Amino acid sequence: MLNACANQDGWAGRKQFVTVGNLDIAYVEITGAEPALLLVHGFTDTSRSFSLLAPYLAGRRLIMPDLRGHGSSQAGKGCGIADFADDIAGLILRLRLDRPLVVGHSLGAMVAIALAGRHRELIGGLVVLAGTLKPDFAPDHPLVAGVEALRDPISPADPFYAWWHACSPDVPPAFLAGLAQEASAMPTLRWRAILEEIRRADLTDAARAVQVRTLIIAGACDPLFAEAHQQALQSALAGAVFVRAESCGHNPHWEDPALVAKTIIEAFEV
Repeated sequence: MLNACANQDGWAGRKQFVTVGNLDIAYVEITGAEPALLLVHGFTDTSRSFSLLAPYLAGRRLIMPDLRGHGSSQAGKGCGIADFADDIAGLILRLRLDRPLVVGHSLGAMVAIALAGRHRELIGGLVVLAGTLKPDFAPDHPLVAGVEALRDPISPADPFYAWWHACSPDVPPAFLAGLAQEASAMPTLRWRAILEEIRRADLTDAARAVQVRTLIIAGACDPLFAEAHQQALQSALAGAVFVRAESCGHNPHWEDPALVAKTIIEAFEV
């Protein structure tokens, strides 16, 4: 594991803010070569989600926002996929990014697909990491049941995180502790509202409208979005390059950040 960005205690202190619409959106920026990579995290995560990947993308400009209602960003009224996508579009415009490569993980992958479909002129490429078009979680799905069982204030030591943040033992405990601390700061009503939007989402039409070069990276052992989800992505995202991270679950950028970075760099020659 590279040492850069390894200081998890200092991550929150690196955040800057920009006003998008009527919300203050937090982001971490690492300077470097253009085009920028815009990294969009998953449900209940923050920009910290990419702190293990960032060192392997050294030399490139990285923009890592907190989605609305996550981390240090204001919540706003809506929490649908389109709301998140419009925020990211606004961030691109406010920071004057020139057709960045958008990398989205899980919920962030859904947001990135919606962004590419709704604001295709703003982005130069798309990476769908552990994503899906249509989560369609049943009421008894472990994620739905686990979130329903949470109570305020959420403890960062809640046993739910052992399932939610499950990954290989090589992932640094301080990193996972930081994620749990930030996720626990979100009220349970926000968890449930965003999850309900995720459950209702269907991005099939948005994916079919994507025209930029696209890379799909999937964990072979992903318990959330397994083979059927990846096949649907490949069908809708015509011409996308597909790479399976054989030893990874739902979080390849935590478990094998070197592989994820190498795959992105080679696919887009950034």
